[in-house]
Amino acid sequence: MTSATDTLASAEALEEAGVTRRQAAAHARVIDSACAAAISDLPTKADLKALEVRLLLYGVSLGGLLFAALRFG
Repeated sequence: MTSATDTLASAEALEEAGVTRRQAAAHARVIDSACAAAISDLPTKADLKALEVRLLLYGVSLGGLLFAALRFG
């Protein structure tokens, strides 16, 4: 499993601030877990591209309807 953060750097920074090694490691794991949970719901590039295509098609459809309404309505 890939880490969302640099847990070693986080633990080292906490240790330098006076936190014990054991506590620093635990804090680093919790921080990593929270960051992973936060980014797990972010859209991927593929998700954004699919949305872009859907919005473009929606815009074209609305444009066609508007044209038809103005031309034949």
